[in-house]
Amino acid sequence: MPDLAELRVAARAARENAYARYSHFTVGAAVETTDGRRFTGANIENASYGLAICAERTAVFAAVLAGAREIAAVAVTGPDGVTTPPCGACRQVLAEFGTPDVPLTYARADGSWSDTTLGALLPVAFDAASLDAVRGNG
Repeated sequence: MPDLAELRVAARAARENAYARYSHFTVGAAVETTDGRRFTGANIENASYGLAICAERTAVFAAVLAGAREIAAVAVTGPDGVTTPPCGACRQVLAEFGTPDVPLTYARADGSWSDTTLGALLPVAFDAASLDAVRGNG
């Protein structure tokens, strides 16, 4: 079972590397893969706002680049004093590499953490089964 407390620490450390020149909304994320490796990410903004990327996707893409394909746990933190669950795009990417029962923890405005699952955050994800049904594989 992944240690969510350690993932929270990793997410907070990753947040320090965020590049949030425009919004000043720094976010850090950490994912643990099913083989026990950990990957972190931070949001990276751009003057062309649409080219920014969230911390969660940065962490997941780093894991994928390293050969991982299955997420076992996720932690996300934003600026102190702000509740920071993953955005919709990040929820979809997390669902691509994690099952609905994967634990996810995110920082709350009061300094505590909210523990949930990917499935609770995105209960009806568009996934491979959706595409398989059209291709006759499902």
